[in-house]
Formats: sequence, C-alpha cells, structure tokens
Amino acid sequence: MRRASGFCAGARLGRVKCYPAFMALMRTSNPALSRGAFGRTTTFGENAMTISGTVNKTGVLLLLAFVSACWVWARFNAAPAPATVEPWMLAGVLGGFVVALVTVFKPVWAPFTAPAYAVLEGLALGGISALVNVRYAGLPAEAVGVTFAVLLVMLAAYQSGVIRATARFQMGVVAATGGVMLFYVGMWILGFFGVQFTALNGSGPIGIGFSLVVCAIAALNLVLDFNLIETSARQGAPRFMEWYGAFALLVTLVWLYIEILRLLMKMRER
Repeated sequence: MRRASGFCAGARLGRVKCYPAFMALMRTSNPALSRGAFGRTTTFGENAMTISGTVNKTGVLLLLAFVSACWVWARFNAAPAPATVEPWMLAGVLGGFVVALVTVFKPVWAPFTAPAYAVLEGLALGGISALVNVRYAGLPAEAVGVTFAVLLVMLAAYQSGVIRATARFQMGVVAATGGVMLFYVGMWILGFFGVQFTALNGSGPIGIGFSLVVCAIAALNLVLDFNLIETSARQGAPRFMEWYGAFALLVTLVWLYIEILRLLMKMRER
C-alpha cells in the first residue's frame, strides 16, 4: 500500500509558485499499514491499536499543525514580506520530508515522529497560506473548510458502504495516485529545460479539470486510510500504530488541502 502528500514551496508575495515535485515526493509508502506490515505479532487489551485511539491521535496532530501554522501566519502579519516566512516554509517542507521518510521506515517511532511531522507541516502550510491570502483574501480558510467537508463526506460514504475499499478499488486508486506522482515529477524535471505545462497549471477549463481530477484522487485516498486503519485495528496491531495511522491520515489531508487550494486559486483567477 502506498501513501503520500503534497507540498508547495518557494512562494513570493503576490504570486505563489507550487513545486509539484514536493507534492509528489512527499507521497510516501506506508508499509506499516499494509496487511501484516506490523509483523506476525497481534496485540490485545491495553497495548492494542484501536480506532478511537487513532481518531484521538489524529486530533492531536491536527492541533499541532494548526498551532504551528498560526504561529507562522502571525509572524507574517507582523512583518508582511516573503522573507519572513520562506525560511520556515523551507524548514517545514524539507524537515517534513525527512521525518516522513523516517516514520515510514521506522513506524515504531511514530509516537515521536508523527507529532514532529505535524509541527513541520504546520510551518510549511502556514507560510504558504499566509502568502496565498495576500493575493486571494480568505482563500486559505475556504480551502480548509472544503478539505474537512470532503473528509466528512468520504468518511460517511465509507461507513455507509457507498464506497467500498475492494481490492480492485484499492488498485485503481494506487495506480491513479502513482500516475499523478510520476506526472508531477516529470513536469518538475522538464521545467528545468524550459518546458511548461501552461494549460494544466492555468485557470482555463483544462487546468481546472486537471485539478478536479487530482482532488478526487486525493479524496479517494482517504477511503484507503479509513480501511487500512480499521483493518489494522481489527488484526490487533500494536498501540504505536495509532500514531502511524494518524500520521498517514494527516499526510493525505495535507495533500488534499494543497490541491484544493490550487483549485480555488485557479477558479479565483477566472
């Protein structure tokens, strides 16, 4: 099972430039949430993973990300210049990438690395959102609202059985997400040679349509998160997997937020 996230960096006042490579590279695999990834050991009782425990820890991570994002935003309001937030954004993007990789390959460290990842993501997203808000007032708040609305809709669809995480469904979502990742990386590399995908990145019908498709793929990844967290808890995964499940869900939410933010920016430009 693969998992991943997206990031924007290098924003400057009046214009925000998103680097698709970061958005693609931060989508990392979550082997610890795949079947049997926590080993042959099953745990029951106080030391076992629970869905409610994962929900609580997801709330903790979201709160940490929110607090660090607000801190960066406040710094920008005090000194509204790109230089105020760019170092924090860079630290958040690069630090988040490193911590995400550590968490993926050492899931047992998730109780420590997942909170660190949330704080770093907050630094990055706080800076990005503050810069976007300069040109598109109120847009980041709209993107946050839409992101959580999508989360609730997908959760309701999963719990009601409207969307079922069948093997074919999972393969389709994984393939689509991998395709987006490869396309973003290819687009980033070609950018060094002056090749630009103006139509896809623009505010025309093609650009908006592309963003809608990517947002849909990111949203469908939430279903995989729900299913794998539920399956891991049912199989008796160790307690640290609660933190890892929360980390995995946060990764998807960050990616979804960035894609929704880009979509709303394109729509504002029309």
